[in-house]
Amino acid sequence: MTDTATETLSVVIERDLAHPAEKIWRALTQPHLMAEWLMKTDFEPQKDGGFSFQAEWGSVECRVLEIEANRTLAYSWDANGLKSVVTWTLTPTGAGTHLRMEQAGFRPDQPQFLGGARAGWPRFFDNLEHVLAKAA
Repeated sequence: MTDTATETLSVVIERDLAHPAEKIWRALTQPHLMAEWLMKTDFEPQKDGGFSFQAEWGSVECRVLEIEANRTLAYSWDANGLKSVVTWTLTPTGAGTHLRMEQAGFRPDQPQFLGGARAGWPRFFDNLEHVLAKAA
């Protein structure tokens, strides 16, 4: 039996992209590129490093939890009472890279955060694809 008081929910977005993992990795980890598709940030790609995202609605405080170049990036996501973890996984394919993002840790009593993530992440992925298409 699941204890609904401690149960959490996730948002998962997956896309096959016609770009090598190294190019996608740069877009996931270089602040000037992250600002183009996600939010302004002072991100530094180092384990346990703290950073934040800045948007017109406020900021998100984060900490790098896991990092393996061109393969995996995970960071905490703490904003307005939401404490979650965002994990990016890059898997090379014959035609490019399979990119998977999971944001985990939404509590059932936080439907506004879950709904926001379900609406927002697909738009961020669209923005990411535009950045990748124009990047040299």
